[in-house]
Amino acid sequence: MHADLLFTGGPVLTPGGRTATSVAVTGDRVTAVGGDEVRDLAGPRTEVVELAGRLLLPGFQDAHVHPVPAGLELGRCDLTGALTAEETVARVRAYATARPDQEWILGGGWSMEAFEGGTPAKELLDAVVPDRPVYLPNRDHHGAWVNSRALVLAGVTRDTPDPADGRIERDAAGEPSGTLQEGAMQLVGRLAPPAGPAERLAALLRAQRHLHALGITAWQDALVGNFLGMDDPAQAYLAAARDGSLTARVRGALWWERGRGAEQISELVEKRATLSHGRFRAGSVKLMLDGVAENGTAALLEPYLDACGCVTANRGSSFIDPARLPAYVTELDALGFQCHFHALGDRAVRDALDAVAAARAANGPSDTRPHLAHLQVVHPDDVPRFARLGATATVQPLWAAHEPQMDELTIPFLGAERAGRQYPFAALLRSGAALAAGSDWPVSSPDPLRGIHVAVNRREPGSDAPVFLPAERIGLADAVRAYTAGSARVNHLDDTGEVRVGALADLVVLDRDPFAGPPQEIAGTRVAQTYVGGRRVFSAG
Repeated sequence: MHADLLFTGGPVLTPGGRTATSVAVTGDRVTAVGGDEVRDLAGPRTEVVELAGRLLLPGFQDAHVHPVPAGLELGRCDLTGALTAEETVARVRAYATARPDQEWILGGGWSMEAFEGGTPAKELLDAVVPDRPVYLPNRDHHGAWVNSRALVLAGVTRDTPDPADGRIERDAAGEPSGTLQEGAMQLVGRLAPPAGPAERLAALLRAQRHLHALGITAWQDALVGNFLGMDDPAQAYLAAARDGSLTARVRGALWWERGRGAEQISELVEKRATLSHGRFRAGSVKLMLDGVAENGTAALLEPYLDACGCVTANRGSSFIDPARLPAYVTELDALGFQCHFHALGDRAVRDALDAVAAARAANGPSDTRPHLAHLQVVHPDDVPRFARLGATATVQPLWAAHEPQMDELTIPFLGAERAGRQYPFAALLRSGAALAAGSDWPVSSPDPLRGIHVAVNRREPGSDAPVFLPAERIGLADAVRAYTAGSARVNHLDDTGEVRVGALADLVVLDRDPFAGPPQEIAGTRVAQTYVGGRRVFSAG
């Protein structure tokens, strides 16, 4: 029986290493892996891909990503990559000037380090867009920059109290300064016009094209629902799954409304049934336990420091009551849901692990595969608990490097000891924990090869900054495994993540073999071709 597709002239990355040179695909499955003998499966209609020394490996998978908001931002006022306040404001001016009839100026992606204290002022926006409301989340989407017109429309004044789960930044006179943190974003975000169904679908497909071009064949959408004005991607996924335009395999994490309790679980069960179709399966629940360190909302065991290095009273925020969390997780686990935790600070990490431990004690072993994302600060006592509890550590490697947001807005407020516990990839691996990897795009680049580069080097590509916590560097094989088999397991895609006979033919051809070069050059690697189920969904040539 002849193969439909044949890759030859390897190397091929298999579970045993770069041990093969050829792979045959029949239909949507890998049917042979080996050496030159696999060539015998070529027939007159077989498509042959000559690797010529380029690496063939499993398709990359992103275990924590937000493609629809990212796709929307790509089509709006995209501030990603603007390095200074001047450049950021210039992009807003250009976008608004080119769209004089647009009622709201929407977009996002600005960098906190471009502005003093990470909190840009409304006056900067007022100078370029004085007559229309502006709402622009920052790149981590835990804060938003707004102009005076937006604040007036929302009725936000000096007398407006901070919401329980957020903060209105204020100037010296007590007036709202133009930055809204966490739950305060919704004061303005709720007024912004939502994207329509066609726009959301277009955003999903725009994002999918970009992800396929980066070798990504599957992902877990980390927020399916309504949150802080973000557009719910559920119907876009359902439409794409039904009409066949969803070529990736996607697991959706249904949003846990943090202002509610266990009464929403029955609704999540119903959503899981109604939203799962074809290549989209809504079998996870996203529980956001805390915020981010840069704005002081990541939940810490000990208080933050202030700019002078003195201890404050702030330990961050717990968005879900830690006393009730174990009962929620136990019930979700019993119903077969995977729990996907946003846990950035060491207190949030401990709360999540405690909840998983409660579920294990009540329900016994299960195959729900809970995972904790972000893990910026992990107390050493909690590192070995991941393996004991069967909880996967889902890391965002691009964040584990010296850059302005880390050096200016994070390390000084954590202090030296806690700063040394950030992103403990190697410690987790040594403890036996399973690693998965994701990008949190649009928070940071979705390019797995850039993430792999930082995981291995603990330094951004092209940077001459010091290596960030060098003891936490991991090997190239471990980093690739996190982006392939590790994320496949988290995504409950057990027929993917490895190049082996019987696996789905979700495959990537790189333009070189990064294992053959120095680790400092990993990020220079590019994707040449991407296949999902034996069908080519991207080609660079």
